[in-house]
Amino acid sequence: MPRPHSLLSMLALALLLAGCGKKTAGREEMPPQTVTAAVAARHDVAGALTASGRLLPREEMAVAADLSGFRVSRVLVEEGQRVRAGEVLAVLDDSLLRSQIDQVRATLAQQQVAAEQAVAQAGRVEGLDNQGVLSKEAIETRRFAARTGRAAVAASRAQLNDLLTRQAHLQIRAPAGGVILERTVRPGDTSAAGTAMFRMARDSEIELYAELPESDIGTVAIGDPAEVVLASGRKLAGHVRLIGMRVDPQTGATIARIALPNDPELRQGGFAEARFTRNFSLLAVPEAAVHFDADGASVTLIDGNDRVRNVKVRTGRRAQGLVEIVSGLAEGSRVAVKGSAFVLNGDKVKVAK
Repeated sequence: MPRPHSLLSMLALALLLAGCGKKTAGREEMPPQTVTAAVAARHDVAGALTASGRLLPREEMAVAADLSGFRVSRVLVEEGQRVRAGEVLAVLDDSLLRSQIDQVRATLAQQQVAAEQAVAQAGRVEGLDNQGVLSKEAIETRRFAARTGRAAVAASRAQLNDLLTRQAHLQIRAPAGGVILERTVRPGDTSAAGTAMFRMARDSEIELYAELPESDIGTVAIGDPAEVVLASGRKLAGHVRLIGMRVDPQTGATIARIALPNDPELRQGGFAEARFTRNFSLLAVPEAAVHFDADGASVTLIDGNDRVRNVKVRTGRRAQGLVEIVSGLAEGSRVAVKGSAFVLNGDKVKVAK
């Protein structure tokens, strides 16, 4: 027969085991965490892509003098002024050339008279060859003098044309219509061939050189509309005119040139932002489904058995309450949105309908 204290020990052990069994059973009976879910799907998002950059001329022209050593007598235009093709921008002093032109004209007049005399003398001996009136040498001398006179006239006339051409080039003209971006010349300066006096924007066209990340190049096409926001807040309608073929090794960006209408507020070097307004198809999930920490972005993936696990993803653009998923998640996957903060990897959840 068991002793009394043995019976008491056995009874206490039985009660303890019963209590543990109730706790274990109670834990297994806890309901799963309720979460809301969303499906990773493609969405057409307008204006999801933005890029910023500087305003630069579509085609910049440098205007320089063709001749060196001439003093600038007048400058006729200022920065910001719009000019026509052929319009005079500056004038160089032509006093030195004028004296040379007068000298050559006087020499040309003398040579023309001498040439006329020589031609007339050569004409008088026509038909006298082998007639015994004049020697053959005398006849050839007159003919040679006529040819020499004509050649001297032609040389002086070419010299005069050269000086007149130089004189015309002392007027610095706009090679095309446009706007003056910069003026670097002053009256009294000495001209130097090849040194720019003015810089112009051809046809006054200013474009936005927007810097696109390499990953976004494929989402933009030539002709796509773009809304350009200036530093003042004004908005201009433009379109993609050109996409660069070179990726900058330092920034990893490619230049997209955004054509803009002529506007006096567009200034070279100004900052602006382009918003590409074409619809973009993005694989995206709601912003609330994406968690960010020191290791990057992640989502809580729900499998077919309603169990969850944490998945690292790479995100892209944001728009309309959505976050683009660049990699790490397949289209059609379910992710937890609300309630995912209270679950651990492997937990079973209840997806709210």
